[in-house]
Amino acid sequence: MDLSYDYPENHGLSSRSLSDLYAAIEEQGLAVNTFMLLQNGCVTSSFARSPYRLDRPQLLFSLSKSITSIAVGIAWDQGLVRLNDPVISFFPERLLRKVSPHLARMAIHHLLSMNTGHHDNIYAAVTQEQDWVRAFLALDVEHEPGTHYRYSTPATYMLSAILERVTGQTLIDYLMPRLFKPLRIPRPTWETCPMGVTAGGMGLSLSTESVAKIGLMLLNQGRFEGTRILSEKYIQLATTEQSDNRLEAKRIDSAQGYGYQIHLCRRGCYRGDGGFGQLCFVAPREKIVIAATSSFQSMDQLQTLLDLIYTHIMDALDQNKQDRGEAVNTHDLQERLAGITVSYVPSQSVPSFEPPDIHHRTYALKDNPFGLRTVAFMQQDTRLMMNWSYEDGRDHQLPFDITRSLNAEGMFHKDLSICTQEVVTYAAWISPNTLQLTLFYVETPYVVTYTLAFHDQTIDFQFHTNVSMHLSDFQVTGMLMDATTPIYH
Repeated sequence: MDLSYDYPENHGLSSRSLSDLYAAIEEQGLAVNTFMLLQNGCVTSSFARSPYRLDRPQLLFSLSKSITSIAVGIAWDQGLVRLNDPVISFFPERLLRKVSPHLARMAIHHLLSMNTGHHDNIYAAVTQEQDWVRAFLALDVEHEPGTHYRYSTPATYMLSAILERVTGQTLIDYLMPRLFKPLRIPRPTWETCPMGVTAGGMGLSLSTESVAKIGLMLLNQGRFEGTRILSEKYIQLATTEQSDNRLEAKRIDSAQGYGYQIHLCRRGCYRGDGGFGQLCFVAPREKIVIAATSSFQSMDQLQTLLDLIYTHIMDALDQNKQDRGEAVNTHDLQERLAGITVSYVPSQSVPSFEPPDIHHRTYALKDNPFGLRTVAFMQQDTRLMMNWSYEDGRDHQLPFDITRSLNAEGMFHKDLSICTQEVVTYAAWISPNTLQLTLFYVETPYVVTYTLAFHDQTIDFQFHTNVSMHLSDFQVTGMLMDATTPIYH
């Protein structure tokens, strides 16, 4: 951590207002995993619910788009691209024989402003192919570019593909000396398409602290600690309405206009956001930056969080100006934060009853959406090891302990693919024959719960995930294996 800290009262905001904000987050049931508030460049409040951390990389989903926009801005500042450059000019070898007039007029500006001219969501049509660039360029462009707003992750991918074409580098390699190193952000990971091009519109992982630094750079008109990262002119373009996103918008802060991969908000604010509630919020007038990661069931909950920010921070700042502030009083705030930081941790203790002996038990599972073939257990005292075996040949295991959490490496979905990532595991016997295993994939919003009911020769296996773009809950039966037990197919 290399950001400076200060009391919110020194910046016109009372600890009481923040305590009220956090209470409202709890009352609304908002699964905010990490939160960091910066005022005038100083962190005035933050929290991370265990087992999440402010300095741990988090999958940003579509908040990645705003970072891709910054990369385009840096390349524009360097003269490597122009905003009116035709998209087709970068990929002549990937075009169909006949190029439509609308496609011919599509420019980088239209990719940035989500105004390419495609009528419908083209995500599936592009990402189901091996070559995403060719698939994008092969699609019909029904509208004149610049006349029809349609939020499009493939449009952001095309920006990434263009940058990698003109720079000869991956997006991360290009941004390391130009963005990440000057902001003291460790080298991140960013998922790629099947051809190895950085996804651009999704798949980037950064910590909450790193997102806050990027927001601070934007707030400071492209500078970070005196170093120019991005031009004021590009930031002005990126945070000015370039597309009208009001027609089909259902949330008020998604109906204020759209810039360059940035959502405009009320009161002159703007934000980058991503699936399940990842957030970088900038309020230029109030000199505020808020970075947050979440596990929201729907993006309506992000609007709820924004509403609470306006009420308990923005309005409170205006009120405190009239009241000329108040004395520093952090007791209630610290109590509130103490409650938040432990609220996710499952209870753990040695059961009062004698659980079944599952050491060296292996179960063959019936057909299931995961393609799981077998699950196996090894147990010693309070420690437990579970092994998963899949139809595609994958085989991995994770440790658990019924008295404490354990950190491990596990395989699970991120944005585009199954990846090795950090997982924090918890185990508890919730009844004499039922074991509950909770897995926090702390680099993502995903929390997985396995509920395993053991019987004489069978197991009831339940899978539940809090949120997901790829997986559904399911329940399946398994049979205890011996040397003659067939595996279900």
